[in-house]
Amino acid sequence: MTTPVSRKLVDLSHTVEHGMTTYKGVPAPVVCDFLSREQSRGVYAEGVEFHIGRIDMVANTGTYVDSPFHRYANGKDLAGLPLESLADLESVVVEARGRSGRAIDADAFDGLDLAGKAVLVRTGWSAHWRTDGYFEGHPYLTRDAARLLAGAGVVFVGVDTYNIDDTADPARPVHSLLLGADIPICEHMTGLDQLPAAGARLFAVPVKVRAFGTFPVRAFAIV
Repeated sequence: MTTPVSRKLVDLSHTVEHGMTTYKGVPAPVVCDFLSREQSRGVYAEGVEFHIGRIDMVANTGTYVDSPFHRYANGKDLAGLPLESLADLESVVVEARGRSGRAIDADAFDGLDLAGKAVLVRTGWSAHWRTDGYFEGHPYLTRDAARLLAGAGVVFVGVDTYNIDDTADPARPVHSLLLGADIPICEHMTGLDQLPAAGARLFAVPVKVRAFGTFPVRAFAIV
């Protein structure tokens, strides 16, 4: 008799909460009731109650995926992203903790088999989530790193940091190169330290919204 292979699900997403800040200068989500349980008691039979919640938020909230439409008016929107670019992806985790300086250059990916993979860059920056330190001095990928990833044929890139680009550079070269190559980007991930260097299966599927470029995801991996 063969022993079943054990599987573990690893949550790679931050929790969305009322009033939290994901990106400095972007409004926090408002999480509230549309229909409270108390109000619902006047609608349904005795002893029956329901809650219908409401959330008002910008697209860049929590852990989210950027589609090409986020950067390019004629790019694929969320509804146009094929599931093959978001779900059941073989992942490669790139260790970027302890590197000198903030910039993660092309050499971080030397010798890795990247073609067809979801590349997840582990910086450790998610440890600063929900602190003022999260918004300043974050690690980021360089233009050369993005050029290498696009040329290597990766299908998805995720980071556990504040932005995949240097926010001091208004050209946003990493977003421009990756989204220009139809490669979705996931920012503000967490838990990447729980993944092996290779072999985990990644899922990061946003709601299927037309004419929208970004939306939160419940990213997770099977290891």
